Amino acid sequence: MNLGLDDLLHERAIHRTLCRFAEAMDRRDWAMLDDVLLPDASGDFGEGFQPQGRLALIALFKHFLGRCGPTQHLIGNLVVEIRGERASSRCYVRDLHQGAGERAALTFSSPGIYDDEWILTGRGWRIAHRRKTNLMMIGSIAALGADD
Repeated sequence: MNLGLDDLLHERAIHRTLCRFAEAMDRRDWAMLDDVLLPDASGDFGEGFQPQGRLALIALFKHFLGRCGPTQHLIGNLVVEIRGERASSRCYVRDLHQGAGERAALTFSSPGIYDDEWILTGRGWRIAHRRKTNLMMIGSIAALGADD
C-alpha cells in the first residue's frame, strides 16, 4: 500500500472524529455529535436497534447512557480506506459503563468493533453509517439502568 500525504491527513481527520464520538458519549454531549454524524446517518447495533437519522441515533445513545454513571469508550486498531470523498473504517472499541445510584457497584462492558462508512463534507468527515459488532458482554447490563 502506497499512502500519500493526503491519505494520511484524511486518516488522521477520521481518527480525530472517532475520538470526538467517544468523547461525546462519555460527556453525554449530544450536540457534539453534529460534528460526527450526518443528519441522515444510520446505524446497526444488533437486532431491533437500527436507527435511521442522527436524531434517532442520539435517542438510542440516550436510552442506553442516559441513566448510567460514568463511562469510558476507548478506540484502537484503526484501519481506514479512503475512496475519494468516501471512506470506510474499522476499529476496536472497548467500552466500560458504571451504574449510577443504587446500581453504582454494577459495571457493564461490550468490547467490539465499529465499522463505519464516511462522507467528506465541507465541514470534514462525517459518519454516514455505523455498525457495531459486540464481541462479548461482560458484567451486568443493569448497570445502564435502561430497562427500569
